[in-house]
Amino acid sequence: MAITLTEAAAKHVTAMLARYGNSIGLRIGTKKSGCNGFAYVVDYAEQITDTDCVFESHGIQIVIDNAQLTYLDGVEIDFVRSSLLNEGFEFRNPQAKERCGCGESFSI
Repeated sequence: MAITLTEAAAKHVTAMLARYGNSIGLRIGTKKSGCNGFAYVVDYAEQITDTDCVFESHGIQIVIDNAQLTYLDGVEIDFVRSSLLNEGFEFRNPQAKERCGCGESFSI
């Protein structure tokens, strides 16, 4: 499978990367957090290591540590705005069995 961005997410990431300047793409991962176990982590990718897997979506490199593929394979990342003050990435993860009520964490 792969990690993909929607057109809206790609547009937002392109703007983020242009402002940051030192990045080669987007690094996606997970961390233990919340009431369901895992939360998504989004950061700038400044380098690719031997333990990374790289996907490309809409011309943007998405970098993931190989150990994270279990949790992230098949994820589609969207960027949504529900109001002027409420916007962010939304993850559609076919691996997720449950999500907490606030959407902060998920379990596999």
